[in-house]
Amino acid sequence: MSNLTKLALVILALTSSLSAATAMAQVQKISMGNGTIAAEITPDIGGRLLSFSLKDQPNFLLLADLASLNTRPQVSPSSDNIGYFGHEIWVGPQSEWWVHQKVNPERAAKKAVWPPDPYLILAQNTVLEQSQEKVILKSPESGVSGVQIIKAYALMPERKNSLKLQVRATNIRKENIAWDIWFNTRVPANAQVYVPVANAADVQQKNLEDATNAALVYTVSDGILSLDMIPPPAGKTARKGKLMIQPSSGWMASFYDKQVFIIQFPLQPKAAIHPEQGQVELYNDFNPAKLQEGLLEMEVHAPYKTLAPKEYMIGEETWTILEYKGAPTRNAHLAFLRAQAAQLGLK
Repeated sequence: MSNLTKLALVILALTSSLSAATAMAQVQKISMGNGTIAAEITPDIGGRLLSFSLKDQPNFLLLADLASLNTRPQVSPSSDNIGYFGHEIWVGPQSEWWVHQKVNPERAAKKAVWPPDPYLILAQNTVLEQSQEKVILKSPESGVSGVQIIKAYALMPERKNSLKLQVRATNIRKENIAWDIWFNTRVPANAQVYVPVANAADVQQKNLEDATNAALVYTVSDGILSLDMIPPPAGKTARKGKLMIQPSSGWMASFYDKQVFIIQFPLQPKAAIHPEQGQVELYNDFNPAKLQEGLLEMEVHAPYKTLAPKEYMIGEETWTILEYKGAPTRNAHLAFLRAQAAQLGLK
């Protein structure tokens, strides 16, 4: 082989490597903002919300290092999950994710509960509308869930600190399907989160305790649940688990650094939510020594509904972000929320 040929091969290899790295890093980002808040959305990797914060403040959402991940995945019924994080949309209940489909018989037979529908979390979305004030995305039709999802993100002129999220899921099959719309928002593992509850009986814990993980710890007092960031006991390295919650009012809040993030949603009676889920769910993987490897998921389920062919259902959330200068304590956090209650419509 001549030196010239060897040089050409080296250049080709380097070019291919750089092209692959560029492909991983190139995620289309659509910016929204009004001078008070800022958000960033991508039609790629499932059409997800990448960031949300006060203007010029750190992203409140937990987002993976996209440059290190494949952001142009080949999407098929056999695709696995890729942990991009941010905010994405699933359907529920989880136990039925792979039961009502024929495109992956193996996962159907196993009644697989992971991964989520690849067409909803990995596939590129179509941009239907784009501006600083509003973005609308459309997912491909999914042969796994039998739905197509349209997501609309809109700034609220009457509330300068808020963003409205509306999701429409349409049945694309020729027979009835039954799902709920599942909002999943990832924030840092040690964010302090609060959910209004009537009593402790409205909270069910899904225990994921094992040799290295301890159970979650939470407090229910004065009508508010707080997830307590208490280090694991000796012999354990982390706390991991999930809380299934029937809230008493349609909101939850999370404090982190100098911002507070509030998610509002239409409160539903317990009967409207699939019995395997809670209207609010908190999943936490909290290792004090490796906070960057954990996460906290703030999840909301819309009502579980049966849809006829071409019928659709709608779910919505309102996101608000505010500055916080108080102490990092439960009492101070709740005092702040009470002070904002009337303006935001928190009960």
